[in-house]
Amino acid sequence: MEIKVLEEKKSRLVFEIKGEGHTLCRALQKELWNDSHIKAAGYNIDHPLVGVPKFVVETDGADPRKTVSAAIKRLQKQTDKFKDAAKKLK
Repeated sequence: MEIKVLEEKKSRLVFEIKGEGHTLCRALQKELWNDSHIKAAGYNIDHPLVGVPKFVVETDGADPRKTVSAAIKRLQKQTDKFKDAAKKLK
C-alpha cells in the first residue's frame, strides 16, 4: 500500500491509496465519520479494475492528517480485537 498526498490545506486533505480497494476505503470512510471534527469524508475509484482510490477529507479546522491518523489507529484496534476473537473460535 502506498499513500500519495495530492492536496493539503489547513482543513482539507486529498490523497490516494494505491494497492487498495473498497474494503479498506469503506472502513476508513466510516471510521472518519465517527470523528466530530469531520465535515466531509469520502472516496472515489474511477475504474473498478485499474482505478486508484482517491480520498477527500475536510475538517472543521482540525489537522486533517492527525484526524486520518487517529481513524487508522482506531481501525487497527478494531482489527486486533477481531483477530483475537477469531483465534478463540478454534
